[in-house]
Amino acid sequence: MTPERLSRFARHIVLPEVGGVGQMALADAHVVMIGCGGIGSPALQYLAAAGVGRLTLIDDDSVEASNLQRQTIFAEADIGMPKAQAAADWVARFDPEIAVSHHQTRISTDNAPALIAGATLVLDGCDNFATRLAVSDACVAAGIPLTTAAVGRFQGQIANFAGHLPGHACYRCFVGDAFDATDCDTCAADGVLGAFVGMVGTMAAQSAVRVILHGAGVSGPLANPQWGRLHLLDGLAPSLRTITIPADPACPSH
Repeated sequence: MTPERLSRFARHIVLPEVGGVGQMALADAHVVMIGCGGIGSPALQYLAAAGVGRLTLIDDDSVEASNLQRQTIFAEADIGMPKAQAAADWVARFDPEIAVSHHQTRISTDNAPALIAGATLVLDGCDNFATRLAVSDACVAAGIPLTTAAVGRFQGQIANFAGHLPGHACYRCFVGDAFDATDCDTCAADGVLGAFVGMVGTMAAQSAVRVILHGAGVSGPLANPQWGRLHLLDGLAPSLRTITIPADPACPSH
């Protein structure tokens, strides 16, 4: 690591829970991000700021004026641009040392395996169950950990799943297979508070950091990925509670 990079990440390196080994693990990590919107924007900002060395951004949407209320990486000049491209441009401006690529496409059962191949971790912040289940199934098959985050009005959910490991739940164990894209509520219909979406996105980024540190063999509580622990965030109270998702022995992904 160059002196310039050491200086940039000094506040991480002095943390015993991260240290030089943890920072190098972040630099070597490849995170595939599904969705560059309300959850993806702050998650992307903090993963890039943490020094994650490679980012692959996937989103099939374009920037709209209504996105600017919560999708913090975009500005008025980005309206009309593909979100994945605008997000990749932001990363390139923020830290040219990060290897960033983007795909303006919708993830499906057919293309998910190729799009996540080689990832250290997948972070899914998309807005529909069909995509989430396709991503989860691909992660289990490829042996890749999954960080998932979702928001509905003032309710947030964040969890790390390791369905590829024996005895561990996957995302499909949590939601089953009864959902499709039409089942999801939308921000346009129900509304959403920008700052709350930011809270969920930054928690997702920290959950992803946990997984990366764990994979590098870093010790301590920050490197505990908390597999299958679903953190439920109430933005109105505010409050946080956690439940454990058990592995479903009948889950078709396993």
